Amino acid sequence: MHDTLTTMAALLRRPLDERPAAVAGMLAPMRSAIPMPGDIVDIHHQAGGFRVDAEDPRYLPAVERMIEADVLGQVRRELERASERLSGAAQPESLQVMFVLGNPDDENLMGRSGGYYGMGGSPGWLFLLAWPGEEVIGRIAHCAVHEFHHNVRFTNVEWNPVTVTVGEHVVAEGLAEAFVRELSGPEAMGPWSAMVTGEEFDRAYELIMKDFDLQGMRHTPAYVLGDGAMRAFGQEPRGVPDMAGYAVGLRLVDRALEAAGLTAAEATLLPAAELMRRGGVR
Repeated sequence: MHDTLTTMAALLRRPLDERPAAVAGMLAPMRSAIPMPGDIVDIHHQAGGFRVDAEDPRYLPAVERMIEADVLGQVRRELERASERLSGAAQPESLQVMFVLGNPDDENLMGRSGGYYGMGGSPGWLFLLAWPGEEVIGRIAHCAVHEFHHNVRFTNVEWNPVTVTVGEHVVAEGLAEAFVRELSGPEAMGPWSAMVTGEEFDRAYELIMKDFDLQGMRHTPAYVLGDGAMRAFGQEPRGVPDMAGYAVGLRLVDRALEAAGLTAAEATLLPAAELMRRGGVR
């Protein structure tokens, strides 16, 4: 667990012109796990991280609030619980966690992502980014569990960026949320699986099921994150509502778990196609 809260508090007390180098140094340990070319400070800003090129009086109090709330301690404890619940699965030999303060003015972070998100696709690494609003500060640790589930799942189930399918990606998100719910209750879940309902959900479900077997990570994020994120990233929208993959993924997973009599922890070991087959979903 990298003590980035202490690091960021110190960084935010430094002169503005020293902060880019300081944040680059903070992020350096995980640079090899970030599958994006370019300057790490630019990537940090594009990802919704706090600005290091402008003063903002909100930043330091936000970091201090998280230190006082022991957010990193919460993360550590929830990850220990998750690891114990998944003890029947192979797990990464080591796990490093990098938490970064978000930018409260970033549209993607505060709108589509609900103020926080994580990435757990690189073996042995969890990346978490959040602006600690009242609805978010107590859920950062549960977001870590969601990302840890990805890390464990894809230690046991193959994730090949070339051959991974839309279905595998969507089911992975739904299963991670189902695991969070199983471990800590529905109040621990992120907002993403509830963002799309009604006719928009039906449209997303139809699009995702039609392209369930479409392969390649150049395609799959569009079906998980939706059109808004694709436009923001300069990629092709597919007509999918924002964050719809989480809602569809959870619906598919819930149907499969109920029909197959499995827990989310047990289903962690199953590829999406096998889980859907056992549940009679497709």
